[in-house]
Amino acid sequence: MSSRATEVVRLLTVNGATLAVAESLTGGLVAAEITAVPGASKVFRGSVTAYATELKQELLGVDATLLAQRGAVDPQVAAQMAAGVRKALGADWGLATTGVAGPDPQDGQAVGTVFVAVDGPLGAGSGSAGGGKVERLRLNGDRAEIRMESVRSVLALLLTELAGEQTGNERAQDTERNGGF
Repeated sequence: MSSRATEVVRLLTVNGATLAVAESLTGGLVAAEITAVPGASKVFRGSVTAYATELKQELLGVDATLLAQRGAVDPQVAAQMAAGVRKALGADWGLATTGVAGPDPQDGQAVGTVFVAVDGPLGAGSGSAGGGKVERLRLNGDRAEIRMESVRSVLALLLTELAGEQTGNERAQDTERNGGF
């Protein structure tokens, strides 16, 4: 279990929030990291490993036209996966990973091209529009290294959003204590 996963579970617990995960190239590694943390059952709703492209549409609601035109390795696909798993599993936060771990390119994308996404409550964290945020990664290494760095990166992205939400909550509480200004 990683310190990032431990911190994710801690912050979700403190905030009374839940998490769901949609994975492609990571094949369940994100869920495994989260569930390795004692107490994860309080916050982790579940995961969908949609490795096959058609499952991204069937299980997560990713737009079929988008998948047909751009393939599964795309920032909008990652965003829709995160939003879709959040909705499908009834969670406050959704995470997603999609990309090319190798050994061969996929959908015109080079090995090491990865998109990680988070979808959360509106106005959470950095105030990202629609509650979602996607990062493009260009990773080096072998298949295992690319997959593990994808796990680390998606957890870091969620931590950034959760830390922003925590800071916002603390600011609101401080404002209440100081007369509402």
